Amino acid sequence: MKRFMVLLVPLLACRGERDPENSAICGLGMIAAGNVVLERFSAASTLLETAPPGLTGAVPARVVGRGTTRALAAKGPDSVGIVVGYEGEGFPMRPGWAVALVDDSSEVFRGILVYDSNGPPDYPQIGTISSATSTLPLYGMRIRWASVSDERCPLFADISDPAP
Repeated sequence: MKRFMVLLVPLLACRGERDPENSAICGLGMIAAGNVVLERFSAASTLLETAPPGLTGAVPARVVGRGTTRALAAKGPDSVGIVVGYEGEGFPMRPGWAVALVDDSSEVFRGILVYDSNGPPDYPQIGTISSATSTLPLYGMRIRWASVSDERCPLFADISDPAP
């Protein structure tokens, strides 16, 4: 009975969490979502060759395993594509890479996921993402959004400023 209670208490605590990014269950969901994205990179039909509409201004971004932060995206010089400035903590040094995710059913840009591993070789780069310490390649892909995000555990938290 004691073992059951030891397992039950943390699960109940997670269920009442106001910020899904800080819950254990959503943390596991984030890891699973990151793996789904990695698996989808093998399907060339999901890759984007140009930046998706909506990838400008303030956009949500997160390093896998960390919380959502704000990033600023703008069109760069023609040869660069999109240039994104990451404003949060934990941005990786090289190796690293990022992917702009687009819902494949609505064609809506959803956010940028940053990885701290070697990136995919020979895929079309749509731009770069930078922090104060490093610049990484940015790729783009379409993904079935329901396979990586859920309303109870969204992949990206809302980055809009709270109403006064």
